[in-house]
Amino acid sequence: MTRRHQLETTLRTLKLSGMLDTLEARLAQATAGELGHLEFLQTLCEDEINRRDTAALARRVRQARFEHAATLEEFDFAYNPKIPAATIRDLAVLRFVEAGQSVILHGPVGVGKTFIAQALGHQACRRGYTAAFVKTSRLLADLAGGHADRTWGTRLRRWAKPDVLVLDDFAMRDFTTAQADDLYELITERADRSFILTANRAAVDWYSLFPNPVVAESILDRLINTAHHIHMDGRSYRPNKRPRPTTNHGGDPTD
Repeated sequence: MTRRHQLETTLRTLKLSGMLDTLEARLAQATAGELGHLEFLQTLCEDEINRRDTAALARRVRQARFEHAATLEEFDFAYNPKIPAATIRDLAVLRFVEAGQSVILHGPVGVGKTFIAQALGHQACRRGYTAAFVKTSRLLADLAGGHADRTWGTRLRRWAKPDVLVLDDFAMRDFTTAQADDLYELITERADRSFILTANRAAVDWYSLFPNPVVAESILDRLINTAHHIHMDGRSYRPNKRPRPTTNHGGDPTD
């Protein structure tokens, strides 16, 4: 076995596949005199770090279960000049996550609230934070199922764990007493961890959706008062995604 084969075997044993993937290219650079001994080793180590960082990001994004791999770079802010692009880009720095604060994106249907929420969640994953995305109705259904099979505590802890929890379509309809209680427990369990909420209604209109005013005040006091409220308004993106009618020249339009 040659020394190169021995090195490759050692790298596999140590699970340093980032080094293994680029070993041939780095050896060629070293042979050409482009890398000294220390530079060769340093570059190989950086290759391994980059591989691990890429794999860790992919794992965090996969675990977040986003509907789409949305990023802020892909969002067309020019389409709706009313959307506060500078404020959203400031939020992407993620100081709100460091401070344990939340973000509430509210406005009409189709203006990109869910896209921005997922993009901020994706940005959190890039920075090493964990995230999770879920429709609010599905989260509440999941917690309700925990009452039935006695796994409620386990499910609550699972939703409390991510650094950033994105609740899409929040406050779409009235909450039941059980749902309000579950939300209270979730928000309490997630103390000092961030939410990103999307809603068609402004937060001031959420109080009436709860059956118990005291519970509503307890929930919303924790959720609203430490949140960044972003009103998103303008034209809907959705008509642009609808199929356009085809033009049929001289034939049956149903063909």
